[in-house]
Amino acid sequence: MSELEVKYGLPREVKFCKKCVMSNQRPVSEVEFKHNINTKKKTLVFDEEGICDACRANEKKEAIDWAKREEELVALLDKYRSKDGSYDCIVPGSGGKDSAYQAHVLKYKYGMNPLTITWPPILYTDYGYKNWKNWIDTGFDNLSFNRNGKIMKLLTKLSIENLMHPFQTFMLGQKNLAPKIALKYGIPLIFYGENEAEYGNPIADNTTSLRDKSYFSFNNLDEIYLGGVSIAELKEKYDVKEADLMSFLPPPVSELEKTDIQVHYLGYYLRWTPQEVYYYAVENTGFQARPFRTQGTYSKYNSIDDKIDDLHYYTTYIKFGIGRCTYDASQEIRNQHITREEAQALVKKFDGEFPDRYFNEIMDYIGLKPERFHELCEEFRSPHLWTKQNGEWKLRHTVNGDGADD
Repeated sequence: MSELEVKYGLPREVKFCKKCVMSNQRPVSEVEFKHNINTKKKTLVFDEEGICDACRANEKKEAIDWAKREEELVALLDKYRSKDGSYDCIVPGSGGKDSAYQAHVLKYKYGMNPLTITWPPILYTDYGYKNWKNWIDTGFDNLSFNRNGKIMKLLTKLSIENLMHPFQTFMLGQKNLAPKIALKYGIPLIFYGENEAEYGNPIADNTTSLRDKSYFSFNNLDEIYLGGVSIAELKEKYDVKEADLMSFLPPPVSELEKTDIQVHYLGYYLRWTPQEVYYYAVENTGFQARPFRTQGTYSKYNSIDDKIDDLHYYTTYIKFGIGRCTYDASQEIRNQHITREEAQALVKKFDGEFPDRYFNEIMDYIGLKPERFHELCEEFRSPHLWTKQNGEWKLRHTVNGDGADD
């Protein structure tokens, strides 16, 4: 019998962390998919005891002197704090709990003057848009970049067709907006929230200059792909002008070489617990959870501003066998809010639930037939993860040990 095909460079053997419920099929970071960064480490790695990188990184929090880290933050902010009313830092976000917390703490606790910037969701949810408005109304200037809608629709469709990654192009634009605005306005600091290193991403250093980050810049347009399509093909096949794509791309290397704008993760300096961040945002910025459970998981307050969010996590289930509930439950295990046994039960109940609430609206918006999306799901399943039983797809291995091959 020939070996089963393995797609996306995933490990052939499926393993599950003995502490959380995440598998070794999880890519170390969305950043790699966003920016085509090649690192030796493609997926979550487990140590000899069967514990994943993300859990080990989280354990290190217990040994951190958070008072000393805060002193480091204060020293940094003291160096850059504006004395003339100009913006001294940028906080990217769309008004979710994380960006709301970041901006509010920086302004009202540490006396900074942040400019909040927003690369808007592809399709705002009503409650997501309300959270964004509430965020700004608590005292922040905001620059919201409304990109070319025609191109956004096209690239989102291509991202699904070619990559089964609805957010690929959105994430590129979102990531690249901050350095462009920082350059334009001469703002010295960019603050993101939780450090990606905590999720096993080896390239997420806490402090760096923009000019040191290859994925914040480009040298050659011919090497860049959007939605799985080269710039040249987009221009030739889809009649897209190069000028229409620039908002999705990072600034050229030549621009970043002239600056020393720094990128920092607030979660490096302040202990970052998502549930506590949520409570803070509710109390201080008017953030409200979803009025119903998010499909595919049990939570109501994570990533709720974009209607495509739910579909994105469904595609990770198709490609990697990892649904939204696995992400949420693993994080809550690490923060000691639930046990692994509770997480296993939640994963069994919710992982892989199809997000039909906004599905037809999304398909209509981007011009993709619903039946074509389902056909693509068939094509993007990796044979080493999936098999058909009685006409239905089933994972070969699950964290509960009830997969087809367990």
